[in-house]
Amino acid sequence: MNEADYTNVVSSLRLADGVLFPIPVTLDVSRQDIDRLSIKPGLRIALRDPRDDEALAIITVDDIYKPDFVKEAVEVFGANDPAHPSVAYLHKRVKDFYVGGKVQAIQPPTHFDYVALRYTPAELRAHFKKLSWRKVVGFQTRNPMHRAHRELTVRAARLRQANVLIHPVVGLTKPGDVDHYTRVRVYEAIMAKYPNGMGHLALLPLAMRMAGPREAVWHAIIRKNYGVTHFIVGRDHAGPGKNSQGKDFYGPYDAQDLVAKYHDELEIEMVPFQQMTYLPSTDEYQPADEVPAGVQTLDISGTELRRRLKTGAPIPDWFSYDAVVKTLRESYPPRLKQGFVLFLTGLHNSGKDTIAKALQVILNEQGGRSVSLLLGEGIRPDLDPSFGITADERSKNLQHLGFVAAELARAGAAVIAAPIAPSKASRDAIKDTVVHSAGAGGNFFTIHVATPLEHCESNDRKGIYSRARAGELKGVPGVDEPYEVPEKADLIADVTTQSVPEIVHSIVLLLETNSLL
Repeated sequence: MNEADYTNVVSSLRLADGVLFPIPVTLDVSRQDIDRLSIKPGLRIALRDPRDDEALAIITVDDIYKPDFVKEAVEVFGANDPAHPSVAYLHKRVKDFYVGGKVQAIQPPTHFDYVALRYTPAELRAHFKKLSWRKVVGFQTRNPMHRAHRELTVRAARLRQANVLIHPVVGLTKPGDVDHYTRVRVYEAIMAKYPNGMGHLALLPLAMRMAGPREAVWHAIIRKNYGVTHFIVGRDHAGPGKNSQGKDFYGPYDAQDLVAKYHDELEIEMVPFQQMTYLPSTDEYQPADEVPAGVQTLDISGTELRRRLKTGAPIPDWFSYDAVVKTLRESYPPRLKQGFVLFLTGLHNSGKDTIAKALQVILNEQGGRSVSLLLGEGIRPDLDPSFGITADERSKNLQHLGFVAAELARAGAAVIAAPIAPSKASRDAIKDTVVHSAGAGGNFFTIHVATPLEHCESNDRKGIYSRARAGELKGVPGVDEPYEVPEKADLIADVTTQSVPEIVHSIVLLLETNSLL
């Protein structure tokens, strides 16, 4: 979007020409990008797929503008609150400038997964026409589906004599969500439970913003383009959960109200999501508001389901299907089989390396997981030195370490990483990588080895500190580079007040408390 469209969308949910569009679609660039590519109005720039560098489109630059991120957060997401994942993304990852302009397509991105389930809007409309589907109820989801979802969608279709499109998002969703590979296997399993010929599964390559009411309107526009005539809008549709004060970001029916407000322009019928509940007396699901008073009902919340998956507790047949539960258990093993990362940070010679090596021995003794030890500021201490490097080089090495730690934890390993990692930003980036990329292994614990600088320096047999004091060595945290103390460490240790065995035992107890040992 150029600045005129962007400004209008942020303030009034409309493009500059008045067309309804609730979410800004932007291309962010840095000042370095602008200077390096000499970006200016009229320039044609290729947009490439970061996976294989294939050119996907050409943008002809209209303008370059500096957005107001705070205003964008407040207007689009309802608050400038970092507890909202898109607000956090906006402030932490989005670059300072936006480039606006018309986009000319070259080719769509190549996908290697679930190719048969990926349709363009025109392809899906043609598919419905071929099947003579005149009414289609669309169901948006970013979560696994269970019996209640199946009952809801079947009920909605039968009331309208329509068919059902299950249209899950397989792009960026909320941090911590079930990965799309697992979810698609779940959707494929549950499609077999629909009446023959009623339902169809297609995937939507969309990066969700979790923008609640605005996102619901956006989803309705997108589904209209895909040929859907009726669209189910859920309770707290596309909501991100709790804000910094522990309250929901949006009201439960805000999304439904906003979609209803623009009903005439959207030209798609909204189907309000009905909360379905299980009645054991009749072995069926019914809308909660239709259940007579005094009748027993059963429900399992998303939080409770995740707890049962993690602990291996049984999941009853009335809640889900065997094939769905089996798929989820394959991807989300119980806690004792999940990977984790122990991230030890502290000054050079603080004892963190000694603690890390002792931990490796103890965890190997206990068995049950492979144990990986990552010492220093990178993957290979001999290739990634801790000192004599720039802050950018250190940051890049730590990014590599975070990626490897996440991949090992995803595979179920116990990972012990012990870099200095002096900056809060680099530590946060590593944690973010592990939590968001390691799947069930995204269990991350920060351990601050807070041994005082005086002790670290007085016992430094390698002479790192003395060389730094003499100006022979640069980039030594505590001397010529600050060490930012972690604010929310899971455990704080100090070898001047505790022995290494005592510290290791405290870390083991931390893991046991979290049911990982």
